[in-house]
Amino acid sequence: MTQSASTETQNEALALNGGTPAITATNPPLVRWGKPELEQLEEMLEQSSLFYWNGPKTKQLVERFREFYPLEHVMPCSSGTAAVHIAVAAAGVGPGDEVITSAITDMGTVIGILYQQGVPVFADLEPHRYTLDPADVRKKITPKTKAIIAVHLTGNPGALGELRAICDEHNLVLIEDCAQAWGTMYRDQPIGTVGHIGCWSLNDFKHIGCGDGGIVASNDERFGPLLQKFGDKAYDRSGTARRPETLAPNYRISEPQSAVAVAQMERMWEISGKREVAGRKLSELLADVPGIHPHEADPQDRWTCWFYMLRVDPSALTCTPAEFAEAIRAEGLGCGLGYIGIPVYKYPLFANHNFFGGSWPIKDLGLTDMDYTKVHLPETEAILETCIQIPVNQNTTPEWIEQAAGAIRKVARHFAKP
Repeated sequence: MTQSASTETQNEALALNGGTPAITATNPPLVRWGKPELEQLEEMLEQSSLFYWNGPKTKQLVERFREFYPLEHVMPCSSGTAAVHIAVAAAGVGPGDEVITSAITDMGTVIGILYQQGVPVFADLEPHRYTLDPADVRKKITPKTKAIIAVHLTGNPGALGELRAICDEHNLVLIEDCAQAWGTMYRDQPIGTVGHIGCWSLNDFKHIGCGDGGIVASNDERFGPLLQKFGDKAYDRSGTARRPETLAPNYRISEPQSAVAVAQMERMWEISGKREVAGRKLSELLADVPGIHPHEADPQDRWTCWFYMLRVDPSALTCTPAEFAEAIRAEGLGCGLGYIGIPVYKYPLFANHNFFGGSWPIKDLGLTDMDYTKVHLPETEAILETCIQIPVNQNTTPEWIEQAAGAIRKVARHFAKP
């Protein structure tokens, strides 16, 4: 932003009070599907079967996936939630086993833990990266801990080096929830390849999507061979008779989903790269704004900015986070307040332990003494009380980014304490 533009913005009245809105730029419409998807679907409809096993489109999806993620065992599945559940099951999580993870995430991260009769244990987060704080993770480890699920929120890599070291030290399984992190890199490694098992989402709202779908993958020979079975009713599709040795759900992908995902994978690297440029530019422009904490991402990593999240500092401003969000909306900057509103452990089903027909069997059997009403994570709760979610995507223009930063700067200066 030029000095003259900055001064002009500073001197304007808030749009909320009748001033001129700071944002006049618009982004081009986001067209997610087109000829590449149609071509893949047309090819798929020529097939005699739409079943995933040995399906041409599912095979092609795996091949394209491996171009970016060098993982031997790859199981396309029905959703990101399914991918995490498969990973948790393959990791051997069973009744009473504890899995440490984030409380700012989608329910999909914890559903699989609960269905395996495991216990989600929530650790606190780093304040401006919004990923697991390794120091607090260490505090949460007990003899019952089986695994850690690192959630790469917003496409921002967690502290994977430290988390992997913790897992190796305590013989734990590191599962990466990469649902929001297509194209993300931790140092020079693709996200999902640092831990023992990686999970991705192909949900309609992710960087790339096919409506709903997912992928779970691993190079670890202890877990990789189990992924297909835990996503396909424990059936071994290699030609042996149907003799399932354990209980497993049906989380299979279908050929129509795979066909769309194949076309989407062709654009994954480009889409995620454009989002990184937008996110890092916004952080750069907000670096010196009073009362604002920009989204932090390590410059050594590739942060693919599924969305941008900043925090306001109420101690430095004369407004609440809600009033700040209202003011920047009036400037033309669409935003969301608080992201998911409350931590996962405060959801009614956790507060009431209402997981299976109004009860929690493993607690009734004495396999856990967890009481989610007593869980309190100071940083997690502070993040949700002060964060503002700003949407960016691959079509976000430099002009819009400049004006968005100007709107935030304008509002922050208006509410800055003397």
